[in-house]
Amino acid sequence: MTLKMLGTEPTIHETANIRESTLGRYTEVGARTMIAETDFGDYSYIVHDGSIIYATVGKFCSIAAFVRINPGNHATWRASQHHYTYRSRQYGFDLGDDEEFFGWRRAHRVAIGNDVWIGHGAVIMPGVTIGDGAVVGSSAVVTKDVEPYTIVAGVPAKLIKRRHPEALAERLMALKWWDWSHEKLGETLPDMRALSAEAFVEKYGA
Repeated sequence: MTLKMLGTEPTIHETANIRESTLGRYTEVGARTMIAETDFGDYSYIVHDGSIIYATVGKFCSIAAFVRINPGNHATWRASQHHYTYRSRQYGFDLGDDEEFFGWRRAHRVAIGNDVWIGHGAVIMPGVTIGDGAVVGSSAVVTKDVEPYTIVAGVPAKLIKRRHPEALAERLMALKWWDWSHEKLGETLPDMRALSAEAFVEKYGA
């Protein structure tokens, strides 16, 4: 079995489609995944058949297969909510595309913090913010903001429990280990594996 190596240049599957986006170091984008107008942080990855548009994804995020982040909104307030009203050129209309509508879509970006895990088939709706260290369960539909270091699941997604107590979560966010250099990450990796979150913060926190 060939060892897959990630590096400072993003690893992008040949069938993925990346448009007007910024991808950080040690990132990976799986097969048939689409990313558009998105900032995708260092060490984050998304598995196959995902879709992200108009979003900011932090560092060290783990995004499973078939995840959709910021799915399309339609103009429900109009007489028709169909594509033809804003993707008008595709249908041969002279009026052209509705740039104001697309501006409205871009204004409802999704913001995902650092060290977030998003499970298989989850959907993150427009305008949602997911805090650092959160977990989104498989097939969840997230319609509201998710607090840092909490676990949510269901349709619509609801709080299941805290991943860490609130005080420990605050200390982890203050530590900001995700901003450490690649070298320091390597040096502290044995402790990241062996120590509890609380012990890790005790050792490396200010």
